[in-house]
Amino acid sequence: MEYDIKRGHFKNLDDGGLKDLIGDIFGDVNEEGDTLVASYGAMKELRVRIIDKGTISVETVSNPDISDEVALDTIRKFNRFLESATGLNSKQRKDRLNKKAKAGKM
Repeated sequence: MEYDIKRGHFKNLDDGGLKDLIGDIFGDVNEEGDTLVASYGAMKELRVRIIDKGTISVETVSNPDISDEVALDTIRKFNRFLESATGLNSKQRKDRLNKKAKAGKM
């Protein structure tokens, strides 16, 4: 899924900032070309790449065989990551996605 980055927020992700953010929240991060790869809790794999200064791509592969506690922790950390990476809270991200969907840009 692609997420918008708040205007002016890209400077926090540039020059290794995104890799540092993923490492701070999820632990070990590997680079595969222009994609950063990590895993944590209920996520077998998290793949993140910068598309441009206004957009990041985030893909996840879930692990269904986990406890509820691990699932909740993973969701909290994933939401914290998205907010830190995009500069937008969940309501703002939802509003932007709805606006794109209405405009037929998804």
